[in-house]
Amino acid sequence: MHETIVAQSMLEAIITEAEKINAKPICAKITCGTLNAVNDDSLCFAFEAIAKGTICGGMKLQIEHKPMQGRCRNCSEVFDVDILNLRCRKCGGDDFELLPDEPLTLQTIEFETE
Repeated sequence: MHETIVAQSMLEAIITEAEKINAKPICAKITCGTLNAVNDDSLCFAFEAIAKGTICGGMKLQIEHKPMQGRCRNCSEVFDVDILNLRCRKCGGDDFELLPDEPLTLQTIEFETE
């Protein structure tokens, strides 16, 4: 159900932008972090279903998942956290802090140009 709510919010935001510039949206890109993740198939299905009959009908969605990042307390390196190897990629240290997860964000909307 989370994906349906996300799809509805995205649809409303995209329609608002489309009406502002009087253009048809053809593609949108969203990003999300590891903890704010969505199921790609469920989100695309929900968006397609609720977009039918609107200016967004037939739009494509691109979903980019951003990895969790950590900052090494030894050398300050910022790195993608690998759950199978919880060590800094630069110095090999295992003392690090997790950085805030990337939020679920509507990054870009591509519109059809005439």
